[in-house]
Amino acid sequence: MDPSPFPRLTGSADVSVRPARADEAAAIARVQAIAWRTAYRATLPAEVLDTWDEAAAAEAWRAAVSSPPTPGHLVLVALEKEELVGFTAFGPAELADGEASDPGAPMAEIATLLVEPRWGRRGHGSRLLAAVVDMARSHGVVGLRTWLPESDRVSASFFESAGWEPDGWARTLDTGGAPLRELRWHALLHDEEGERQ
Repeated sequence: MDPSPFPRLTGSADVSVRPARADEAAAIARVQAIAWRTAYRATLPAEVLDTWDEAAAAEAWRAAVSSPPTPGHLVLVALEKEELVGFTAFGPAELADGEASDPGAPMAEIATLLVEPRWGRRGHGSRLLAAVVDMARSHGVVGLRTWLPESDRVSASFFESAGWEPDGWARTLDTGGAPLRELRWHALLHDEEGERQ
């Protein structure tokens, strides 16, 4: 039995996923900074990446972990042995402009899912995604969503390999430089018999 107040959600002794602790906020911010600088150098303005305030990001993650906006918001971390190598944050889905709500079909949204590049291709992203799916399903969520930059083929391929697909919604964000167009991807959750919940 795991004596930690943050039990492993998935994994083995060497690799695991569990809820984040507030004292891991700086490590989460470090992974975010490294992943963004690596993956989004051609997508985000250089000044956004070069003037990244890691201390402010750490404080924001500390608040997200210790005082989430709703009980449905959660931050999970991926560990290799005791090193934090990736994380994901998710919560109730927000409606896109012009989208009608369906109270009978609760959706959750992955705000971010990042793995530090040097720990890539070791299954950490897949374990994080599987943990989100398990937790969402246990809370009666019928589907998951996430927004991906249209140019981010690496993330798109990752989600596509897990059975996700674009759902037709798009948005454009003001980054302070060139506008950033994002596409929304989604996956419907099924129970163990394959039926939609």
